[in-house]
Amino acid sequence: MQHHILVKWKERPADASARQREVENVFASCLEVPGVHRVEVIPNVIDRPNRYDLLIRITMDEAALPLYDDCDAHHRWKDEYGALIEKKAIFDCE
Repeated sequence: MQHHILVKWKERPADASARQREVENVFASCLEVPGVHRVEVIPNVIDRPNRYDLLIRITMDEAALPLYDDCDAHHRWKDEYGALIEKKAIFDCE
């Protein structure tokens, strides 16, 4: 299963690549969650107001989703970045 998180920041950071690296560091420990196989943090390459800024794609077994929801990285993501997010979309697919 692929778990996608699309993120639109309230304010685009001056150094978007630094923010991307920070997010990559947060999500890196997700690989320790049983059933999580891959984590990617992908920036948007088109700067338009109607675009999201970042895609976080986590490849995992469907049974790993509750484990991911409870993991430290997920809680850290919400605690540290939640206030910076204007909107997000979650999409799960095969």
